[in-house]
Amino acid sequence: MNADNCVIDILISEERLRERVRELGEEISRDYAPKPLLLIGILKGSAVFLADLLRCIDLTVDYDFVAVSSYGGEKSSSGVVRILKDTDAEVAGRDILIVEDIVDTGWTLRMSYLVENLLARNAASVKLCALLDKPGRRRVDIMVDYCGFQIDDEFVVGYGLDYEGRYRNLPYVGALKPEC
Repeated sequence: MNADNCVIDILISEERLRERVRELGEEISRDYAPKPLLLIGILKGSAVFLADLLRCIDLTVDYDFVAVSSYGGEKSSSGVVRILKDTDAEVAGRDILIVEDIVDTGWTLRMSYLVENLLARNAASVKLCALLDKPGRRRVDIMVDYCGFQIDDEFVVGYGLDYEGRYRNLPYVGALKPEC
């Protein structure tokens, strides 16, 4: 099925995404200035958001990725996390901003021990930036320091978010029909 048949509603337009990412970049730039920043994106969903965000940050910025999975082809997090790729960047002494596409249950960040792992490797600081936050689904206490949008408990796709590898290329965030 194509996006036209599977997306119920456009929740966040391409224009609104662009505007909010710019605002987040300005906020992050103010908060970290003049220090350099390491962005660590959680693959694959954060790649689109991270690419746009880093161009809106007016600081020296480096980036890397980690890959974790907690969905396994389902529409809800299983709570079982697999670490598929760790960061290659040196983290000691660096301010780190983890960039995530969506925080819902909190299992991905908590169970993979990303924050604890980075702090144990002597990161100067670790904060979280998420494009989307679903606080109503939270199972683990995770603080989102920089949030693009809070959303209701809907399964969403687009702007890097997928279902079974599809819909990442949509320029907006939309709600997926249950039957898709």
